[in-house]
Amino acid sequence: MNDGMPEKTLNNKVILVTGAARRIGAAIVTRLHDNGARVAIHYRGSADEAKSLAGDFNNLRPDSAAVFQADLNKVDSLSPLIDAVVSWGGSLNGLVNNASTFYPTPIGSISEQQWDDILGSNLKAPLFLTQAAAPHLREYGGAIVNIVDIYADRPLRDHVLYGSAKAGLAMLTRSLAKDLAPDIRVNGVAPGAIIWPENEMTEMNQQSILRQIPLSRAGEPADIAGCVLYLMRDATYVTGQIIAVDGGRSTGW
Repeated sequence: MNDGMPEKTLNNKVILVTGAARRIGAAIVTRLHDNGARVAIHYRGSADEAKSLAGDFNNLRPDSAAVFQADLNKVDSLSPLIDAVVSWGGSLNGLVNNASTFYPTPIGSISEQQWDDILGSNLKAPLFLTQAAAPHLREYGGAIVNIVDIYADRPLRDHVLYGSAKAGLAMLTRSLAKDLAPDIRVNGVAPGAIIWPENEMTEMNQQSILRQIPLSRAGEPADIAGCVLYLMRDATYVTGQIIAVDGGRSTGW
């Protein structure tokens, strides 16, 4: 347990980011590395992207990044993942549960496999990964940031499993903040329209969403990364909070 006031720096602190090879995850791990962290880049299938990122980071600061492959839906792979990160880094100071599965699941077509997939990546994996990481994070006064979603509070049509999983992750975030205090801070970031889904979305649907956003534009991965940096480094008296980074959309739509 760290009894002193937390130091507001990430220099040489070891932070694991799941799903960090691409998209928002890559932006998060880049921002953390830019601010001094040693980053553990988790990936499931995006090996080339993960290794490329780590290579770029290590060219800037030797041994400041490493890649770790794991299927987070397999609970028995989570403790070995944490052990591998600690073996590389010598400690574990932060965990960002970013990895997520997102696709529509209309009622009438939902399968148990989809349930296992979506609830697994968005809810089960963050819980069991946190459980494995907690002893190390507690030793160093660490912090956890969960990437939630504004759809945890307002349902998205045909995404009943995804919304339910993210709602569960929001409650998990608040519950862990209480149970792991005072040694570990746990917070969440709820993105709005940041990167359009990789599956097909019509221009009409995009424009409909943009009309619901007071700031009248989509966000950037850097917006999420900046909030994660704040919660991981600067927010030493903040825990149990979920910050919406959505251009004001969650004020009402």
